Amino acid sequence: MDSRYDIPRRAGVGGGGGRGSANLSPALGAQSRRKKIPPRPADFKLQIIIIGSRGVGKTSIMERFTDDTFCEACKSTVGVDFKIKIVELRGKKIRLQIWDTAGQERFNSITSAYYRGAKGIVVVYDITKQETFEDLPKWMKMIDKYASEEAELLLVGNKLDCETDRIISRQQGERFASRISGMRFCEASAKDNFNVDEIFLKLVDDILSKMPLEIPNQELSNSVLSLQPEPDVPPELPPPRMRCC
Repeated sequence: MDSRYDIPRRAGVGGGGGRGSANLSPALGAQSRRKKIPPRPADFKLQIIIIGSRGVGKTSIMERFTDDTFCEACKSTVGVDFKIKIVELRGKKIRLQIWDTAGQERFNSITSAYYRGAKGIVVVYDITKQETFEDLPKWMKMIDKYASEEAELLLVGNKLDCETDRIISRQQGERFASRISGMRFCEASAKDNFNVDEIFLKLVDDILSKMPLEIPNQELSNSVLSLQPEPDVPPELPPPRMRCC
């Protein structure tokens, strides 16, 4: 036969009936049979929503926390968008669903459905725009109407990197938050990544402080993990329209 058509034999395949596996070392054989250990499932699944007027930086805050990115020219969110972030607090693994809602009033009928399952609500205004601060009572009415009374609230004055253009003082933000029972307050900058992690970690810590952390494993499927329905998108709504940046 012409040698051009000879098929090279695989390395390690010799005599013995062509049983190449007989030449593998015991260590390699054991390694090939070893199964990968699946990641530990989340102990808690919590939904957090971010609300506020258009242009206050809700999307920037979410993306800085979840992806550590910042976009100078993000387009307005249409309806809702969301990201997933896994964090660990108090020895527990928490899977966060963070929902970024549109600030335009015409989307209120869509975004209102996302208040109901939220364990935490971040209300954002722009410290350089008076109207976004004056809109806060409107957002509080949305919370009173649609959100659970147990939801943790956090007021955020965003764009601290624009301190020279500040219109709303820190004291004004603190006074507003003090009038709402249980609402915390902080200022942040998504651009400079200042206080962004603290916003979510403190909110989650406050949520966990009100929940039983020691639950038998057999009860998890019927209690902790059932805090939010599956899938991530509420069943009565179509999947959110994703932003295009």
